[in-house]
Parts: sequence; C-alpha cells; structure tokens
Amino acid sequence: MAMGTFLDAGGHGPRRLRQLLEQGRPLVLPGAYDALSARLVEAAGFEGVYMTGFGVAASTLGRPDVGLLGLAEMAEEAGRVVAAVTVPVVADADTGYGNAINVIRTVHEYERAGVAGLHIEDQVLPKRCGHLDGKQVVPLEEMTAKIRAAVDARRDPDLVLIARTDARAVEGLDRAVERAAAYAEAGADVLFVEAIRDEKEAAAVARELTGRRLLYNWAEGGRSPLLSYERLAELGYAIVLAPVTALLSATGAIRRVLEQLRRADSPAVYLRSLPTQASFLEAVGYHEIEELEARYR
Repeated sequence: MAMGTFLDAGGHGPRRLRQLLEQGRPLVLPGAYDALSARLVEAAGFEGVYMTGFGVAASTLGRPDVGLLGLAEMAEEAGRVVAAVTVPVVADADTGYGNAINVIRTVHEYERAGVAGLHIEDQVLPKRCGHLDGKQVVPLEEMTAKIRAAVDARRDPDLVLIARTDARAVEGLDRAVERAAAYAEAGADVLFVEAIRDEKEAAAVARELTGRRLLYNWAEGGRSPLLSYERLAELGYAIVLAPVTALLSATGAIRRVLEQLRRADSPAVYLRSLPTQASFLEAVGYHEIEELEARYR
C-alpha cells in the first residue's frame, strides 16, 4: 500500500499530470470526496485523484449536486484533497461559478489550492449533475469566452484545462461535438462530452474529435455505458473518471453496519467486517507522525 508521507504530501502539480497524459494509455482517476478518500485512492496505487463535485456536495452538505456549493467551498476542499496526497489532483470546477470574469478567479483559487487540472462545464447556473434531467446549457459564445479567460488566467501554463459540455442531453450529440471542437479551438487541453449514451456515441466522439485529448466518465449508475478500459484505450480516450465508486461504496457500507448496530446489543457482531484500528491508523499516517515527533523531539 503506497501512500504519500506527511512531509512530501501536497500533490504533484500540472507538469506531472501532463507527463501521465503522454504515456499513451488512459489515466484512470477515481473520485475522492474528501482528504481521507483521496489518501485511499493513492494507497490503492492510482496515479492521480479526481475531486468529484457530486461527492463533495454529498459529503459536505448531505445534498445532491445541484449547484449548492460555491467557489470558496470547492476550492477549500480541493486544497485539503491536494494536501493529503502526492499524486496529481484533477478537480471539478462546475461552471466556473459565473461568467468569464468569475472563471478567472476560479482558476486562480484552484491553482492556489494546488490542483493539477480542473474542468469547467457549459451548463446554466445553477448547474446539476451531468447524469440528471433538467439541465440547460449556455450559448456557445459564452462558454468559449470562459475557456479563453481560463487560458489567460492560469499562471502555470501546464495547468490542464478540461472543457466539459452537457449539450448531449439538451441539443444532441452532433451539437455536443461541435461545442467540444470549439472549446478546443478556444484553448482547452482536454475535451469532456458528458452523458454519452452508448458505445456507438463514444466511438463517434472519438472519431469526430480525433487528435484531441478526450475524457470519458464512467459515472457509476449514470447514463453512459461502462465501456472496458481496453475499449476506451482503443478509441483513444486520455482520461477515465470513476467519480463515485468510493462515495457509493462508503454509503453502502455505512448503511449496512448501522443497520446491524441498530439490531444488535454490541458492535461485536460486525467488528470483524471493519478495518482494524491499526490499519486505519496506517491509512491516516499515524505512525509517520510518531516518527516525526521522535525526530523533532
């Protein structure tokens, strides 16, 4: 189980993410909704972490991803996630939290948080999860202006800017592809066509946007098919998100054990199914803290 140490935590930045994107195979980024889940992603051996807005909304507010969180809250959580790991972090930046001027501040705040990449979407504010109904998209010109503003705002030219379009559910696939191409022309490094409906559409996106770096969202339980890693590699996708695996797994496990607790007269009935205290302390780096205390005593 590999995990960053307290001294070297803080994430590898945009340059490392760009190196990973040059490897010629899709980079799988499991979603983290807080610092602990980010550490568990790194410990599992993944080369990067995705900070999911869906998960942050659920874990922070206990509410759905419908635009309830703002820039300050999301950037603050991004900073905690980055500080917990040594691998690059790609973060959800929703709509950029306003117009092109707001996007400038969003990029600055996310860079200050230490993210290696971020994605901005073309939904109307307040936004909602890309796999829910009721979305609307802003005019193409408004979104391209946001992308141009993000490009101009980044202080590190290696910061990976990902442009997401939710137009598939609103305007159809052809229009979504047209939008993605326009976002690339505006300077986006990676294109993210959300809520693709089937393998045929995934292949069409790859074909029409050939030569561009593409992101595929596995979105567990969402509208897009869970195509195999090998198939996505064959199609040429550069990044694959597994945004809510950790969140849904944690939710299911908590529900099960609390139901057992409600019915039992002692935690002993489910203790064997839980991580040991020793393994949990290892996950949060307690022994390293002890070593550092001895070093600086």
